[in-house]
Amino acid sequence: MSTIESRRDFLKKSSILLGSAALFGTTAMLSGCSKAIDSEIPNNSEVANTEIPTHPYIYKELNADNAEKIAYEGYFENGCCYGVAKGLLTELGDKVGYPYTVIPPEMFANGKEGYGVGSLCGALGGAVGVIGLCCAPDDSRKIVSELFKWYCNTELPIYEPEGTSGVKTVANSVNCDISVTKYMETANVERKDPIRKRRCGGLSGDVARKTIELLNIHYGFAKAEVKPEEDLESTLGPNEYIGEAEGYGGPVKVKVTMDGNKISKIDVLSHNETPGIGTKAFESIPSAIIESQSTEIDVASGATVSSKAIMAAVQDALSKVGK
Repeated sequence: MSTIESRRDFLKKSSILLGSAALFGTTAMLSGCSKAIDSEIPNNSEVANTEIPTHPYIYKELNADNAEKIAYEGYFENGCCYGVAKGLLTELGDKVGYPYTVIPPEMFANGKEGYGVGSLCGALGGAVGVIGLCCAPDDSRKIVSELFKWYCNTELPIYEPEGTSGVKTVANSVNCDISVTKYMETANVERKDPIRKRRCGGLSGDVARKTIELLNIHYGFAKAEVKPEEDLESTLGPNEYIGEAEGYGGPVKVKVTMDGNKISKIDVLSHNETPGIGTKAFESIPSAIIESQSTEIDVASGATVSSKAIMAAVQDALSKVGK
């Protein structure tokens, strides 16, 4: 180029060329007539008014039922990341149109089975990408944080169109390997088992639905559900105790189950720790406490505050034993 063009002008010209080429090919197939091709190509005055949409892209109220189904089916086509992205982009394409109609869900296929060992769940990866398209950076980060907290603390899968396996697990992590391994161990199935695949398909549907719920709330199309405070104390068994301590993001609440004088089980009931960072403590600290029968243990690497919060919450619960 002889002159430096702005990015917008460059993109306009690029899109014009690509659009004209696509239109040329389509018209040729339909008619095989060069005159028909020429008559269908917009003139310069028309294409000059084509606007590249600014970020964030337009968002309209979406149907979670449709996206959930498409995400489930998409999982079996090209994995969880692709499935979620396809569910969300299809809905956005139907409700909004351009530019969502020209974003290929195949670009998310690299998140199939996560992004490698010890990495983010692919279903979340697909959701994160689409959230970033229709939300400003600060809003995007908040919605992603809410989505990750929900994923870490919810019994999944919820969506099971081909029948339930009878097993739902709480990942306590956004890590793909941890999430799926926990399910396989609980369900006693192998990775290639159809039950495991249906689980990950259902989880893809769940993530697509939750993403739309959060986006619809953010844009004012729905209201956030306010759940009444549950009276946990009234539902405890004679050998169960609730403990609480302050974590990095707020209170961490646990339930400790005793077998005589021994700690037999520790459940993290609620928290606001950072997914993938603080939540690493939930993957190792409870089991370490049970193994040593003590809250005086080493903290999880990179999650010191969250680790100490779990230990303190367990100690709080133990202080109620025998009372």
